[in-house]
Amino acid sequence: MSPDISLDDIKAAAATLGDTVVRTPLVPSQPMSGTAGCSLRLKLENLQNTGSFKVRGAGAKLASLGVDATKAGIVAASAGNHAQGCAYHARRLGIPATIVMPTDTPFSKIERSRALGATVVLQGDSVDTAAGVALAMAERDNLAFIHPYDDPDIIAGQGTIGLELIEEWPDLDTIIVPIGGGGLIAGIAIAVKTLKPAARIIGVEAALFPSMSDTLQGRPPTSGGTTIADGIAVKEPGRITRAIIQELVDDVVTVDEPALEYAVARLAETQKVVAEGAGAAALAAVLSEPGRFVDGRVVAIVSGGNIDCRLLAELLNRSLVRDGRLVRLRIGLVDRPGMLGQIADIIGAEGGNIIEINHQRLFYDVPARQAEIDAIIETRNVDHVRDIVAALIENGHTTRVLSSRSSDNTSA
Repeated sequence: MSPDISLDDIKAAAATLGDTVVRTPLVPSQPMSGTAGCSLRLKLENLQNTGSFKVRGAGAKLASLGVDATKAGIVAASAGNHAQGCAYHARRLGIPATIVMPTDTPFSKIERSRALGATVVLQGDSVDTAAGVALAMAERDNLAFIHPYDDPDIIAGQGTIGLELIEEWPDLDTIIVPIGGGGLIAGIAIAVKTLKPAARIIGVEAALFPSMSDTLQGRPPTSGGTTIADGIAVKEPGRITRAIIQELVDDVVTVDEPALEYAVARLAETQKVVAEGAGAAALAAVLSEPGRFVDGRVVAIVSGGNIDCRLLAELLNRSLVRDGRLVRLRIGLVDRPGMLGQIADIIGAEGGNIIEINHQRLFYDVPARQAEIDAIIETRNVDHVRDIVAALIENGHTTRVLSSRSSDNTSA
């Protein structure tokens, strides 16, 4: 176990934080327990007072700094959640805070950080680049740099989640935790493995940013790309955290973008829980490999809920398409009066709800005196889509599905 961070350090962090952070609920998930064949509970860190677990580590770190160290202020680099955690505690303690964020940080996270009193600087194309800028500012302006994950006080603060888990569900056997830089899983692993050594700790990375996996397995770095899990899109994991993870974490897995999207949508629709991409990573791992957790007593850490509203709406709509509940059909018809009404009548008789319709008759790939319409239709499921397509074909209208799973692209 890491000689620098102990269970006593985590207990001290919990006492220091006190009621400045929320003791978040650990709730059963009956629908997803059934899917995974296990007893699954969700640790809802998205309900923290800044919407993310990061407020725990930030609070522990700022409390450890003396007045002289923070006289000029603090500076941090973050894609949003660490920023809000630092800004929240800095305002509470009367400390000026500057946050360097990548230029593509979601607007919602930028504005929330500013609302908490922080000065936000947008620079760099990643958290790693922003960290370099923040370190330069710290040296130039005599600011205290608050690392997002590779710091003993930060790790101890995040580890308070592990204390709560063991207190609330001592019979748990598996905890699944998102990994970016590794501070969250490192802290939880120290607490849980000390109190319950037999418990399994499994880390989850976004497939586009497997930086911890690459490092632990000695592979060249492969991280890069655009992911909805921006909170764990870290190219360089921590040095302190990687040593702890190598010693205490049982496995590290990756989940791809479709799995992350699906988990965000399932949490919203089935559990009524709003999670960002990184916050849904643990559930994505459970749903991607349900057989792995059969009959287990499993905790998935929902690490944050600070998702941009526009992105959430897009993911929910994409989920409807994936499930066959929102479909786009291209329908052929003879271009004469009344035909559009006939199409609408057929779809309505089958129970479909037309959301949008677009009439095409001017393009060369449509024969003269014929037309095509693209109709977006709300349906019940994939089988319902097939019924609507069959009814249209039976009435003489060539029809094909333009937006659904490839296996369901019925056409004639």
